[in-house]
Amino acid sequence: MLKDKVAIISGASRGIGKAIALELASAGCHISFSYRANEAEAKKTEEEIIKRGRKVKAFRVDIKDYDAVNEWVEQTRDFFSGIDIVVNNAGIIKDKALMLMGKDDWNEVISTNLTGTYNLCRAAITGLMKQKSGNIINISSVSGIIGLPRQTNYSASKAGMIGFTKALAKEVGAFNIRVNAIAAGFIETDMTKELKEGLKNKMLAQIPLSRMGTPEEVAKTVKFLADEGSSYITGQVIVIDGGLSMA
Repeated sequence: MLKDKVAIISGASRGIGKAIALELASAGCHISFSYRANEAEAKKTEEEIIKRGRKVKAFRVDIKDYDAVNEWVEQTRDFFSGIDIVVNNAGIIKDKALMLMGKDDWNEVISTNLTGTYNLCRAAITGLMKQKSGNIINISSVSGIIGLPRQTNYSASKAGMIGFTKALAKEVGAFNIRVNAIAAGFIETDMTKELKEGLKNKMLAQIPLSRMGTPEEVAKTVKFLADEGSSYITGQVIVIDGGLSMA
């Protein structure tokens, strides 16, 4: 059902975003994706998608920049003749206790994770409404559901994405546009490698499945939400965390 659909994905040169791009490409989607700085990794992602027989174009975009994101969306529409699926994946962490958190630590995380989601959805939504179809999937986190110490900025941004998802789903449902979120737990990525070892071990001890998740497990859920098998699901948060948020 996803053959020849066009997916636009933020932050897909590596990690979860790359896994999503490859999963959707394997399902038949053409892919437009953004990356922040690592052109070499972006090229590798492009090559892997081409091997799957799909069209692909990588764009170097600062997801915080409203005008740059608008240009990315416009160029994607021109290149692929449309957009069907929007995946907001770009995100960063700058973990610190609040008493040590500077305003730049706060602003950078909120601007990337939450404002970046607004920027891409705002740029894409008019086109989706005109065509009366579309699918938006926002990659949030269990940190936005249960809150985690030293992550007030990250937890706030990811909780904001969940509220954004539910509100937008109600706005655009009448246009046959579905909006859902995935709240990911501890996933094996470069981002989680930055976490302190003590915090990692503490969190692993609270996960009933006793392991971290993989980017591919998140990507398969994105594919499910993008496909017709989930056609009556909107405004929902699918938690992929090995049971962590039950604790």
